[in-house]
Amino acid sequence: MGANSTVVFADLTGSTRVFEAMGNARATDTVTRLTQWIGGVCEAHGGRVVKMLGDGVLAIFPAGDIATAAVLELQRNHQKRLQAWPAALRMDLQIGVASGDVLEVDGDCYGDAVNLASRLSDLAGPGQIWVTESVVEQLKEGEVRHRNLGPITIRGKNETPIVHRIDWQEEMSEFLTMPATLAQTNRAVDSSFGQIELSWLDVRALFSAADLPIHLGRVDEAQFVVNDPRVSRLHARIEARQGSCVLVDVSTYGTWVRFHGSAGVSGEIALRRDECVLHGSGEIGLGAPLSDFSAPTITFNTTGGELVLGRRDAR
Repeated sequence: MGANSTVVFADLTGSTRVFEAMGNARATDTVTRLTQWIGGVCEAHGGRVVKMLGDGVLAIFPAGDIATAAVLELQRNHQKRLQAWPAALRMDLQIGVASGDVLEVDGDCYGDAVNLASRLSDLAGPGQIWVTESVVEQLKEGEVRHRNLGPITIRGKNETPIVHRIDWQEEMSEFLTMPATLAQTNRAVDSSFGQIELSWLDVRALFSAADLPIHLGRVDEAQFVVNDPRVSRLHARIEARQGSCVLVDVSTYGTWVRFHGSAGVSGEIALRRDECVLHGSGEIGLGAPLSDFSAPTITFNTTGGELVLGRRDAR
């Protein structure tokens, strides 16, 4: 395949934890079976596996719509599989897809699309599919639900490509694509949200609903300061809205959220100019996924508030 190929990077997250839980032999067998299945799905959709990457697969397709159909099947079927697995053994898929010129040499492939798909896979976070606009342009109108995340900074690239997230979760799609006004009226709101406690290293602060909105960021203007180069000057905003505590990403590199003991929520939620309701307790990663152990991580705990997770485009 040459010009206008579409590249897919599909990576399994959490494999380190699985190796620790299962031991090298069983974990290797499990990961190998999964990557072989990923490769098989790609080939069934007209793609070709270029190489296996330990816990990931690199494949190329003749067109963006074919590649998108393949990754949708991967995520949907893998999610069904994970529901039957113990939490400690779950490995989510994170997928990046990009279209463009691809040069194949000695069984490997090179080009901007290859590099972009690899980086988008890293940035997407568990359970997500990120694609370039060049892929979206090959989809039929209304064929696949997707959300424009805007221009995303990619390490090593001067340009900031426009990236879309594919909303593949069928059970969540209607909610995710509602206009904000409709989404608000359909949410079960509990007006009892009282306060949120934030902790980072030895820094601890308590904010009541009346104190909000506040900013998390690297500079003194932020009400909660996290001094790390990956954190934007004003990285994220926490606000009280209709009895809920809402986290809004306004950063360059993104924000990740993970809830403690949330049934039905798998892994991390990656926010790119998105927002989500904070409920119960959990962790917020600024500028890097929480799966990166070096990520600047804020622990949060809310008192009161609603118990339904929701997301909309940040306004």
